[in-house]
Amino acid sequence: MEQLLNVSVIDEPLLYSFYAVSALAVLFLFLRAGLLPRRARRTGPSAGEVSGPASAASRLPGRRKWLVTAAVAAAAGALTGALTLFVCEVVLNVFGLPLDTDTRIWVIVAFAGLGLAGVSMWRSRWWRKAVAVLACLLFIATAALGINAGYGLNPTLGAMLGMNQAKHLTLPKLNPAQQPGAGSALWQSWKAPAGMPTVGRSGSVTIPADASGFHARDAFLYLPPAALVDNPPPLPIVIMMMGQPGGPEQSKSAVEELDALAQQNHGLAPLLLTVDQLGDPYKNPVCVDSAKGNVYTYVTTDVVNYIRKNLNVATDRTQWAVAGYSNGGECALSFAAKRPEIFGSLLDISGELEPVDGTAANTVKTIFGGSQAAFTAEKPATILKAHKYSDELAIFTSGALDSKYGPQSAWAEKDAKAAGMTTRRFVGPGIGHRGDAVGYGLKSGLPLLFQRFGLAPS
Repeated sequence: MEQLLNVSVIDEPLLYSFYAVSALAVLFLFLRAGLLPRRARRTGPSAGEVSGPASAASRLPGRRKWLVTAAVAAAAGALTGALTLFVCEVVLNVFGLPLDTDTRIWVIVAFAGLGLAGVSMWRSRWWRKAVAVLACLLFIATAALGINAGYGLNPTLGAMLGMNQAKHLTLPKLNPAQQPGAGSALWQSWKAPAGMPTVGRSGSVTIPADASGFHARDAFLYLPPAALVDNPPPLPIVIMMMGQPGGPEQSKSAVEELDALAQQNHGLAPLLLTVDQLGDPYKNPVCVDSAKGNVYTYVTTDVVNYIRKNLNVATDRTQWAVAGYSNGGECALSFAAKRPEIFGSLLDISGELEPVDGTAANTVKTIFGGSQAAFTAEKPATILKAHKYSDELAIFTSGALDSKYGPQSAWAEKDAKAAGMTTRRFVGPGIGHRGDAVGYGLKSGLPLLFQRFGLAPS
């Protein structure tokens, strides 16, 4: 089972195999019994029966009728898919943002396939009914794989199903006697010892929720090569949160980037701890303390205490950063604004502008007990206006194709700059609100954090 859950679901050979089999299934469903000549049950024509070309011609109306029926069923399925998208996107705002065009196409095509499979069960043999049922499952799976590959956030079957397959990570021993060199950046004083690993190590860790009682999933921790040697130096740390739906394991994409930067800087890199601010991928407690979960206390108290007690990290606030993508980006901005004494830097990747679960009205009702004032007080813009910051680096990234969160990222950067933060803004050409946005944000922001942390020359 573990091997199955670790199978890559974004590799082209697997995807193309599903696409091809689905296309063959569509062809088979169209070419059902009504289209194919049946074997005659009698060896010769009976009285009054016409054989030969006339008999074949008599089957043509039935074939045409089936083609029309199949086409109408597929079209009806596609229309149902489009209507479902309209209700979910526009009426109910289930997803919180407009879906990408390819996602809509996958949904409509899948519904069209379901319509075709459904009508194929009508007046057909039992084995054709069985094939139609299997085709339904195939169409759903193919669409799900296509949508998942488009977003690029869940590389394995386990991640796609929301099952964290990262193995539990054994932590290095604490090295409390190790202190940073006075007056010098770590990149200037650090000498990589012989035998240091060439890449970091990552896995899951369990963070006790002693103060918050929040039911979080296991976090994902990356340890750079310099953290794996005897007597490691105190290293910076980045606390990260992913989007919704999503989970800590989605930040595995950051490992490759961090390893590459570590190789350029003699094994030096920050620790990356990606925590769960949701509790459930399909719930959104919006990173505040409420009846839906004490997320703020969990991250700023439980997670911080866990780091200080268990990891070899630097203590200075300039060595701590908070980062996030989408929903996690708003959380990161909020935490950085509220707790500058903990977080000296911020990386907001395509972050939301406000702590919203669906709509503002729904958020006020379900999270803030009907209090509009409480909701307004938790907006990052409100928090930023109430403070004046110094020595705080805030990096904002988004995609040029992200029509919703791109403008929100721009507004957040302006608010942070007006409050005294040193800001940097990056907009990626051809980037939307998907896995490519995460990759772009990390490639843009991490080098600046390396300089901020003293891991690389400015």
